[in-house]
Amino acid sequence: MAESEVNVYIGVPKESRRHEHRVGLTPDATARLTAKGHIVVVEQGAGLAARFPDRQYEHAGAKIVYSPEEAYKRADVVCKVGPLTVDDLSLLRDGTTVLSFHHLAVAPTELIQGLMERRVTAIAYELIEDADGERPVLVPFSEMAGQMAVHLGAYYLQNDAGGRGILLGDIPGVTPPTVVVLGAGTAGRTAARHALAAGAHVVVVDTDLGKLRRLSENCRGQVATAHAGLEPLEKYTTVADVLIGAVLIPGAVAPIVVTEDMVRSMRPGSVIIDLSIDQGGCVETSRPTTPDRPTFVVHDVVHYCVPNMTANVARTASKMLARAVLPVLSEISDVGVADAVTRDTTVASGTVLYQGHIVKPQIAAAHGLEATPLESLTVGEAS
Repeated sequence: MAESEVNVYIGVPKESRRHEHRVGLTPDATARLTAKGHIVVVEQGAGLAARFPDRQYEHAGAKIVYSPEEAYKRADVVCKVGPLTVDDLSLLRDGTTVLSFHHLAVAPTELIQGLMERRVTAIAYELIEDADGERPVLVPFSEMAGQMAVHLGAYYLQNDAGGRGILLGDIPGVTPPTVVVLGAGTAGRTAARHALAAGAHVVVVDTDLGKLRRLSENCRGQVATAHAGLEPLEKYTTVADVLIGAVLIPGAVAPIVVTEDMVRSMRPGSVIIDLSIDQGGCVETSRPTTPDRPTFVVHDVVHYCVPNMTANVARTASKMLARAVLPVLSEISDVGVADAVTRDTTVASGTVLYQGHIVKPQIAAAHGLEATPLESLTVGEAS
């Protein structure tokens, strides 16, 4: 492969958040970038939790560095997984481009202000959209989360886990459990299919009749569907053994669709899996939890609310992330962020901050700040 005209330093720091086992770039993706003449610096041990040892990165042409400062300060582009923290601000060089799951709508305002002061350009994986309107990074992660939600629901229904003592399966002569899925997007559809395959009675609730119709057709009418705007949600929450919240407004805080009164009326020992918790949660009683204490109980209902739950399947998630992100990362590295944002709508779609300016109105609104249209910041920049 021909070398790029621009040699860019790409930094891969070790994730600093507890329980974050994924890594921003795999050795295979690293090899693709170094073959084009880019310099990839990987913090020592960054890939170990995902079973990618340092020697694999070295064989791929990366340079191993021994502190987060080196991974950040030497980089023109930082490739992460988890959101930046306020503590990370001191590591960032002014003008750095950072690719990550940023979730800035629910980030501390102090972090937003720090990124603006350092003129950071932030590309949010969860918002990247291709020319066909698909979200190449978010979709596979939503699929993984939907699958995991069913496994987790099955586990937490067991007595030892605080549940109702119900098997999430189809036993002759025993009424199957009811799984209610809120949202017919990627995560919701995936959860519905896997719950159906396990033998559950599945109900999917959404406001989009088109999505509900396609799901019903794909599942050959075996999944019950309900329009959220036409029927009271309490009709379904009260009969749910497992309630999976998969409500998403890209880039914005998730709406609360399940009130505390609805939770109070659920069956004792039932389970809530709130997949929307990354964006604040769609259940009023939800709050973020951690893998070492993943659940809590409110009104005798078990709540599982771990953000970035795919961190617990780190190798699979890291491989999928690298494959999905590589085209965007390559474009930014090959032509520079200014040209990439100006010429490539896919890169532009994921840009939430550009040189310190918030360019997404929903993120600005969440923090009481003003957004600047990306187009007005990039006029005349493309070479």
